[in-house]
Amino acid sequence: MSVVQVDPGRSRLSAVTQVVWRSLQVSATILLVVVPFGYSVTADHQSVLMAAGAGFAVGVGLNLRMGARGGRPAGMLIGSGIGVIVALLAGLLPSRLGFLFVAAPTLPLAVGLCDGLGSSRIRGYREATLETLTIAVLLGLAAPVPAGAGVVVTLFCVPTTALIAGYFNHDLQGRRYARPPWLLIIGSLAAMVTGVVVGSLEGTDMVAGIILAPVMLLMVPVATFLSARGLALWLQPRLRVYLQLVDYLRVMWVPIGGFAAGYVAIILVFAGFCGMLERFYPGSFAVATDAGIGDWISFSFFSALAEEYTGITPVSTVARMLVGLRLVVSVGWALVVFAAVMSAVQPQLDRIARRNAQQDAD
Repeated sequence: MSVVQVDPGRSRLSAVTQVVWRSLQVSATILLVVVPFGYSVTADHQSVLMAAGAGFAVGVGLNLRMGARGGRPAGMLIGSGIGVIVALLAGLLPSRLGFLFVAAPTLPLAVGLCDGLGSSRIRGYREATLETLTIAVLLGLAAPVPAGAGVVVTLFCVPTTALIAGYFNHDLQGRRYARPPWLLIIGSLAAMVTGVVVGSLEGTDMVAGIILAPVMLLMVPVATFLSARGLALWLQPRLRVYLQLVDYLRVMWVPIGGFAAGYVAIILVFAGFCGMLERFYPGSFAVATDAGIGDWISFSFFSALAEEYTGITPVSTVARMLVGLRLVVSVGWALVVFAAVMSAVQPQLDRIARRNAQQDAD
């Protein structure tokens, strides 16, 4: 699979523009999900940067490789998932453990999600190595450490992850006859030995290092890869429902915008009426403080939902009638617009439903 997939039949400028636009959509979605989640876990800026960078790198990388057919949704889903997991690991694990303890489970997690949600499955050790190497470089470049150090750390985990991905993507017959490449076996053993040696140089007990190295570089990646791939395979057919919603949103986008514009106009009009009534007839509303236009807009919005607004309460008969009229108008607006929209777009929705049913049947 090439690094960047472009749509055939398009001019070079148009294809590049579409790829850039898809990448911007993927990156904006990932950052919108990961950054708030990261700061809800930890206040450490480096940890949030690590999570956002990992999700951004993997999501945009997948979007570029998979093309317009499935790259955008896969990049958004996998990138956001990777970012959230990295945020949890980086925020909850002690900082003294370093980036390796985040990269070791993150790399097989990303490979497992790509294998389960991608447009094609990994076949053999060669494809597993190429996929793992690509994702490792992306994760390493996104790490909040010097770029070279981040790539070295993630490459340190490549042999074991590629060995796991290649092994578990063979059936029982294939596992019996497909021998793992010696380079991956030697690289996995070398990574474990290096981990033990580096840990002992940093003061870790040798026995503890011998136990910890295979756990972190073998047992945890196996469990993470299998769990991620199993979850992705279970989610893949169910996510098609959400992908089909895009067609419906394209049809409903204009009516939804029209309803929102009218609703905002009603809120502003009644906010002005309430503010004017209190201005000329003080005491019509029980106002906690000197209410400004923002308070009246908030009051108009909540009264349209039949909810109380603690800062303002209608007191006089005219004020209560105004609030009641506001509620009637908002409900009537919703009903009228809903009926008009459904009668206008129902034929288009029926065509989309028939097309989706035909695709599912095929």
